[in-house]
Amino acid sequence: MHVTHLSLADFRSYARVEVPLEPGVTAFVGPNGQGKTNLVEAVGYLATLGSHRVSSDAPLVRMGADRAIVRAQVKQGERQQLIELELNPGRANRARINRSSQVRPRDVLGIVRTVLFAPEDLALVKGDPGERRRFLDELITARSPRMAGVRSDYDRVLKQRNTLLKSAALARRHGGRTMDLSTLDVWDQHLARVGAELLAQRLDLIAALQPLADKAYEQLAPGGGPLALEYRPSAPGEAHAREELYEQLMAALAEVRKQEIERGVTLVGPHRDDLHLKLGSLPAKGYASHGESWSYALALRLASYDLLRAEGNEPVLVLDDVFAELDTRRRERLAELVAPGEQVLVTAAVDDDVPHVLAGARYSVSDGTVERV
Repeated sequence: MHVTHLSLADFRSYARVEVPLEPGVTAFVGPNGQGKTNLVEAVGYLATLGSHRVSSDAPLVRMGADRAIVRAQVKQGERQQLIELELNPGRANRARINRSSQVRPRDVLGIVRTVLFAPEDLALVKGDPGERRRFLDELITARSPRMAGVRSDYDRVLKQRNTLLKSAALARRHGGRTMDLSTLDVWDQHLARVGAELLAQRLDLIAALQPLADKAYEQLAPGGGPLALEYRPSAPGEAHAREELYEQLMAALAEVRKQEIERGVTLVGPHRDDLHLKLGSLPAKGYASHGESWSYALALRLASYDLLRAEGNEPVLVLDDVFAELDTRRRERLAELVAPGEQVLVTAAVDDDVPHVLAGARYSVSDGTVERV
């Protein structure tokens, strides 16, 4: 699978830009702040309905514009599809596939799949648990687009349950009044049911990633491993099957009910879990060096790529200003590993930052213009 054409309107710094693309390596080269990352960010948005740089859509719309358009022609085998997303901050986004408007934005998920390498990836190792949960959940959705609906359902149930708990907490603090919490039992069941589905997918993903990540780390930093990916649930237990996970979550919710009512927030569930990363016998966070942390983050991305490729639809590889962050050894090894990809998109400040093995098309990006060189 590869993108053959990218079209943007009022996206980030671009009033309008048309970029023809082809298989193999394409590098976007230009000084920082000229719009290179905006191009690959748009491709990533088509794959995830989100940005790797910001948490909301508003910054993606060009200053002064009401909306942004991201459009791409995508080829998979002999099949071609045109997908379009309209970003409307404060209102519902819209989507079209092959000119049809009868689709939801999440219906485009799975048409484009990407694996993104970016400086922000260091947060996978050094950052808070939310970074690692996001990594897992985006990869889950790439493997199975229907999980976008499960994630949305979980967020909705969590929000409703937290609203009820917050109201109960406020009532207790102001006059000691109590509320009827009979509906909380129903929300517990909803949370546990949807949460169990999400947990089962995460556990399955981690089992599949473990050997691939260990192999990738050995390729990047020979003799530096092994890696261990350990899931740390907020609802303690060893369950893996969905029904067992449901019971595990229900038991944990019952146990913390009193504390939740006092604090006004849901204390257990997938939104409170963490992926614990170990290097050798030690946690990577706090113990791994800067170079080891980079290698770990890159190994997770390479493992993601290998997993998606093995499942039949090779993703677009995006390397956003990564090589400038790496020493010569890691730069060369990463370039050799990704060079055979069906489509590889690279951004760099100068030509010298793009390893020679990644020869291919070059675009100069400067002051909002993108020109083939």
